[in-house]
Amino acid sequence: MEMLHIFGYFSALIIGISLGLIGGGGSILAVPVLAYLFSINEKAATAYSLFIVGAGALVGGWQQHLKGFVDWRTAIVFGIPAIIGVTVVRHYVVPAIPDVLFQLEQFQFTRRMVMFGLFSVLMLPAAYSMLKKEKKGITAGEIAYNYPLILLEGLVVGGITGIIGAGGGFLIIPALVILANVEMKIAVGTSLIIIALKSLIGFFLGDAMTMEIDWNFLALFTGLSFIGIFIGSYLSNFISGHKLKKGFGYFILIMAAFIFYMEFFS
Repeated sequence: MEMLHIFGYFSALIIGISLGLIGGGGSILAVPVLAYLFSINEKAATAYSLFIVGAGALVGGWQQHLKGFVDWRTAIVFGIPAIIGVTVVRHYVVPAIPDVLFQLEQFQFTRRMVMFGLFSVLMLPAAYSMLKKEKKGITAGEIAYNYPLILLEGLVVGGITGIIGAGGGFLIIPALVILANVEMKIAVGTSLIIIALKSLIGFFLGDAMTMEIDWNFLALFTGLSFIGIFIGSYLSNFISGHKLKKGFGYFILIMAAFIFYMEFFS
């Protein structure tokens, strides 16, 4: 086994540990790990990431459900358009994007540049959501759905998820708070269920039906991340996740710059 692959499997464990410690964010590293440590192409890397993200979110979402922090009606109302968005993008849009979109002399603008370039840009708000100070005591009144905006937001988040293979919690949580008047703790827990539903269903109805999946590799990588989640959950009894969250936010910024450099300047 190559050293890069060993480091890649170790990274899967780290992704899970970060999820267990700070409750999110770690899965955004799945795409760069798959692409740069395992040399998996952009279509497969974003597809596999959807499964890994969805599986991790399902575990986290179930834990939040047991604590009473999931509003299932909101998850369904927001989740249905998100599922439609990610499934359409993975099944129809991504396979239709040509390998090379256009060429200017020696420069080729490729599908990989589009997908990974957008991914690196969207890592910035994800990092910001981890770096900003949390507002304590945020409460909301009775849940009231703004259905047209929720439908639009769900479709947009689903479409973005389909392109970059990440969960998009940094987009979902503010939407739930603003568009459905959901309390922050409930929004965080509910967002995990939405991420799990749209990512896993999008993967199975999109990628699993249009491309060959290396199930052995995917099961091993996801299994290691699961082990990491339980290790992280245990360590959270001794380590402050809030302190680690800020450091992880800076790490995501560094990774965003690295991905952008690798795709456009290397």
